Amino acid sequence: MTKPLLLVVMDGVGFSQSGLGDAVTLANTPTLDKLLKDCPNAKLKAHGVAVGLPSDEDMGNSEVGHNALGCGQVYSQGAKLVNESIESGKMYTSAAWEEIVGNVLKNNSTLHFLGLLSDGNVHSNTAHLFDMLRKAKAAGVKTARVHVLLDGRDVPSTSALEYIADTEKVLAELNDGEFDGRIASGGGRMKITMDRYKSDWNMVDLGWKTHVLGIGQQFNSAADAVEAYRAENPGIIDQDLPPFVIADDDVPVGRVVDGDSLIYFNFRGDRAIEISMAFDDDKFPYFDREKRPKVCYAGMLQYDGDLLLPRRFLVSPPEIKDTLSEFLVKHNVNQYAVSETQKYGHVTYFWNGNRSGKFSEVLETYNEIPSDRVSFDERPWMKSAEITDDLIAALKSGSYGFIRCNFPNGDMVGHTGSLDATITSVEAVDLALARLIKVCDEQGVILIVTADHGNADEMLEKDKKGNVAVRTAHSLNKVPFIIYDRDSRHEIIPSDDYGLANVAATVAKLLGLTPPDVWEQAMI
Repeated sequence: MTKPLLLVVMDGVGFSQSGLGDAVTLANTPTLDKLLKDCPNAKLKAHGVAVGLPSDEDMGNSEVGHNALGCGQVYSQGAKLVNESIESGKMYTSAAWEEIVGNVLKNNSTLHFLGLLSDGNVHSNTAHLFDMLRKAKAAGVKTARVHVLLDGRDVPSTSALEYIADTEKVLAELNDGEFDGRIASGGGRMKITMDRYKSDWNMVDLGWKTHVLGIGQQFNSAADAVEAYRAENPGIIDQDLPPFVIADDDVPVGRVVDGDSLIYFNFRGDRAIEISMAFDDDKFPYFDREKRPKVCYAGMLQYDGDLLLPRRFLVSPPEIKDTLSEFLVKHNVNQYAVSETQKYGHVTYFWNGNRSGKFSEVLETYNEIPSDRVSFDERPWMKSAEITDDLIAALKSGSYGFIRCNFPNGDMVGHTGSLDATITSVEAVDLALARLIKVCDEQGVILIVTADHGNADEMLEKDKKGNVAVRTAHSLNKVPFIIYDRDSRHEIIPSDDYGLANVAATVAKLLGLTPPDVWEQAMI
């Protein structure tokens, strides 16, 4: 190995094409500006087919982004993986589907669907839900209930009524006297159910009460609930809408009871694990499930392969082999990974190809810095200072050949829709880079600066009528890749086709190692 290397992921920082709400350009970023001016750099594709998604209309996300960064390869992911299973018919011949449907037919019970009502292709796609509803009816299911989590994050921020209308239309087409399908409950994705990394179990508890127990404010329909909450809370966006329960004569239409089956139809894992634990874990300690019903539960995917969670899943995840971490372990390179809670799983689990454990307990060290439990726009610097302090200690220790980190600021604050706060978040990361460059110089360390997808670079968008609205979703923009080395200039081979998967081989070459043939080519 030549010199140690530090790789920094500026989560959610891309190059704007539209210039609308570009917090990255609006921010005061003297360090990033100087790196882009003086150092070898490239623009990487971080969405669509470059990260294994169906088309270049599909925005990237942190999960597939870190898979590509850490694995050096492009695998079918998320929506594309599920699409392939549906198109081939494989999903409907899976043991999980047959067990889910068989349980309903045996007990003459209800098949429940729970997930994000969105076609953003980040966590879910309503096309998958609609296809399963049709196949369930064809298989003989008589009663179905849909529990909807409202997005406003990966899709326009106040688009919930459109997705509700699409769902009601499909249900109306299926309902014929023999089949009874209805929306039963719902709420904003940042209010109920979709917590991640065990940062707020109260969200999951509230989701359990809403979807399973039917406890909550009652409405005649999901559309009525959304309209009422918007009237009560002017300016509220979909992800923050309170929970609701659909009821007839004060009786919830979709409680989950003994003998029912339930499919969690999100395909992305991070915000699916905790609700899956609530259904699948017999020794669940996080909240009182109040007479947990005996249900047949399945996820769209297995969200954690090491924990085998959930036990039933409709589509097998990609088997990612030959990751960068595994490669470096084989070459006896000590590695260090750090982020705060919000993105800790991304520099560990997703980076390592959806693997929870380490390849070597001796050669790999991970550190999680607990995130603040406040709205990110209230504290947009997040834990950037603490992550930087930790990285400086790791660099000065001289113990590690490869160090990686994630600064979540541009993504997590960008999702709030606050342009001013996102500008501050980008500036906080720029300050961190300035501190890190100084130590890299002192310790003789190569620095790579990149990102996993865009977000902060496009905080506004125009609708079909030309009106400008707040954008809370990821962008389709390319992201930076920069090599900083005080002692050498590493020339990047020109190309417009580089993506995140080209990073792993580039890291290997900078460390003086020969990348495996299965990886995408190095950029140097």
